[in-house]
Order: sequence, then structure tokens, then C-alpha cells
Amino acid sequence: MATPGSYLVLASQRSGSTLLVESLRATGVAGNPEEFFQYLPETGLAPQPRGWFAPVTNPDVLELLDPLDPGTPTTESAVDWRARILRAGKSANGVWGGKLMWNQTPLLVDRAAGLPNRSGSDLRSAIDDVLGDVLWVKVTRDDVVEQAVSFWRAVQTRVWCGRADPEVDARARYHPDGIAHLVTELRNQEFGWRKWFEDNDIRPLEVGYEELTSDTTKVVAGILEALGLDPAAAPPPALEKQGDLRSNEWAERYRADAASRGLPL
Repeated sequence: MATPGSYLVLASQRSGSTLLVESLRATGVAGNPEEFFQYLPETGLAPQPRGWFAPVTNPDVLELLDPLDPGTPTTESAVDWRARILRAGKSANGVWGGKLMWNQTPLLVDRAAGLPNRSGSDLRSAIDDVLGDVLWVKVTRDDVVEQAVSFWRAVQTRVWCGRADPEVDARARYHPDGIAHLVTELRNQEFGWRKWFEDNDIRPLEVGYEELTSDTTKVVAGILEALGLDPAAAPPPALEKQGDLRSNEWAERYRADAASRGLPL
């Protein structure tokens, strides 16, 4: 059996990656995977709802999103940052796990730039210098409209896993321009990953959203096996699917709006 090592889940928002990493964490042997690379140094916070819509000027979209929180700038050194991530992502057996979204890759590159004895200045070098060798696991959701609808609801409710309180969820409003912006964002992220894989001759272990949500245990077992771990440790799904009838209705409504208005699909 191979020696347990490290893995990095590569994804875009609302692709099922949280279900995957929480199910991997629940094995007790596959690290403590977190989204370690999402925090902006100027705020110490993950991207906020309005941050995702920086290019958008439509006031009807922006008024549905919470105001920006200034946060507190990060003062942690690059060396301490790497040490904390490596420590926090490990399970007791030494396996490390983490998650990286394409929009977070510039943050990773910038933070890694402060490390000593760098092997290079690009994204691949940053990952190598921070994490060493990793198993690449790519999560993809083919239905980008449904993914964008899920994203649009989440940025309004700020509930990223589990179900929002009904009163909170009721405040979320359908808006085709908000969803259209996120469709474009998500497609750009997927293109970025695919181009990067090609440029770096990387062939990740591929996980599709439909397969993941229909048989989470089987998917997790496959990743455990690829890590040289016992696939029997794969648990039942750690989270329930957030999508519901309202999500389905918004997706169909958006497809109709896209057809009549020329919005992206």
C-alpha cells in the first residue's frame, strides 16, 4: 500500500466540493481539508457577496447583497502561514487535505511569494513549495446554470452548506443579471483550470457532480484508494444537497430569460 500523502481538491463554487471534502474529513484518515487559500490579505476574510460582483453596476443586483465588511488586514508571515496550513490540514496519520478554487489561485501565488528558497514564481511552483507533491482531485458540475443559481442563492443568504433558515432564504430574490454574471464567472474558472492542466501536463482524478451527489461513498472510497488508504473508511454523505424546487424553478426561469435576452448559458 502506498504511503499516505497529500491531496488538493480543485473546483469552482457550488460544484459539490464541500460535500466531497466534508465526507473525506469524516473518514478520520483523509486529512482535515479546508478552503485554506480563500482569505484576502487586506481583510482577513473570504470574498464577500459584493466582492463577487465588483464589475457589476446594476443597482437592482447590488441591493440584494450585504455591504462589504472591512475586516482586519492579515499580518501573518508567509512562513507562519504555510506552517499553519500544513498543520491544520493533517489528520493524525499524516495525510493532508485542502481545497483550492480557481479564483483563489492569485492569492496562493502572492502568499507563496514570501517564502524562502522558492522553486519558481508560477502557480505550480507555489503549490509545490507550499504543499509538496499532491494528488490532484478535480470536481466539475456540468450544469453551470444550476451551479450559478445555487451560487446566487448562497451569496444572498450567506449560507454555504446545509439549509438556510426559511426566513433568511425567503429574502433571496431571483435576478437574471445576477445569475448571468455568475454563469460567466464559473465558466471562466473552469476554463482556467482546464488550460492550467493542459499547460502543466496534469491529469487529475476527475469527480463529476452527478456521480458525487448520487454515490458519495463510492467517490470517497476511490479517492481513499488513490491515496493508499482503506476505501472501507468511506462514510455516508456528510452533507445533504441544498438544491430544491425553488432552485429548479429559478434555473428554468433563467434558461427562458437567457433565450429571450441573449444571456450566457
